[in-house]
Formats: sequence, C-alpha cells, structure tokens
Amino acid sequence: MLTYLQPTLIVDSDNPIIQNKAQEVTKGQKESREQARSLFYFVRDWVKYNPYLPRYLPEHFQASNIFATREGNCVQKASLLIALSRAKGIPARFHFFKLRNHRLPEKMAALLLSNVIPAHGFVEFHLDGKWVAATPAFDIKMCEKYGIIPVEFDGEKDAKFHSHARDGKLHIEYIYDRGTYADVPVEEIKEWVVGELKPEGKKVVLGNKISGG
Repeated sequence: MLTYLQPTLIVDSDNPIIQNKAQEVTKGQKESREQARSLFYFVRDWVKYNPYLPRYLPEHFQASNIFATREGNCVQKASLLIALSRAKGIPARFHFFKLRNHRLPEKMAALLLSNVIPAHGFVEFHLDGKWVAATPAFDIKMCEKYGIIPVEFDGEKDAKFHSHARDGKLHIEYIYDRGTYADVPVEEIKEWVVGELKPEGKKVVLGNKISGG
C-alpha cells in the first residue's frame, strides 16, 4: 500500500503547491471518504477537460503542471487527483481502460481515426478497506453544454462514465481492462495508442507529436 502513497516525478504529491491545495480543499474534514469526495469535485470542475493537449512526455502528466494550467485530459486530471489524495495520506492509483466513445467530437475522431480511446485513465482510492473508482475527467460545464450525465462520487460506489447521455443515446462503452498502475505508464500509453492503429498502417497524433505508421 505504501506504493500508492509515495510521490513520483509525475505524481508529485510532495510539491508544496499540491500539499497546500490538498489541505485547503479538505479543511476541517477528518474522514478519508469525505476528503476524497472533496478532492474529486475540485479536480472534476476546477480543471477544464481538454483532450487535445500533448501527452507523450512525463511532464505532460505531472500533477503540478496540470494544476498550473487548469486543464487536462482524463489521465492528466487523474494524475492531479491522485497527487492531492496522496498528499492527504489516502492511497490512490491509476486504472486504465480501452473504451469507445459513441459521442466523440469529430475533431478527436479524425485524430484517432476512430471513436476508440486506447488509453482512458481514471482514479482508484483505497477507502474503508477497498478500492473505489472515481472518474474526474468531464467537468460540469462540459457536461451541461453537451448533454452528458456528470459522474458523481460518494466515496462508496464506483464512479465511472455513464453508458448513455441525457438524450438516452449510447455514450461510453468500456472495451478492455488494461489494469492498475501506481504511476503514469507513459511509454505504455504510447504503445497502446500506436498499437491500436498500427495494424492498418495509420498514424496517430499524441498532442503535437505524430507516432505510428
């Protein structure tokens, strides 16, 4: 369990900015579950979801960098949430899935050449003796704008993307479980993304860097 409490280069939970914000967000709260909920909603809504940011170097996922820019994709926002959690002494880790987004914007679908997201990442907190999933990716403003049902987290039940949007149409489909990690597996993420397209000899854009072929 100590592995999921330790800072890393990417999950820099020992950064004073991260430490101070974790204390600020959870001020007056004693229960880990309550603290995890507060940290979840802080990251979900304070950090704008942006899937078009570079994501091929460790610094692109560094928690303190995400805090500074106040925007990130699913893995980048998860990195910040995990750093804040560890700063409060709550064990936290990454969980990765391959999924299909049936409402993926045309711009992103054009970059990926499909509606499959090879490396979706979310958070798992260790609370009350069990791992609980929390997905802070889509901020509330984005959800309201695009008719997405926001992910709500109570600290007890898994909080993942909803299968359907507000209009009843299919939204998210989880395809393949890639497992859990204590840190962001940057090189593996690149392999997952490139591997998804490589059979057809295609290329994929990772931020402003093109990989694959």
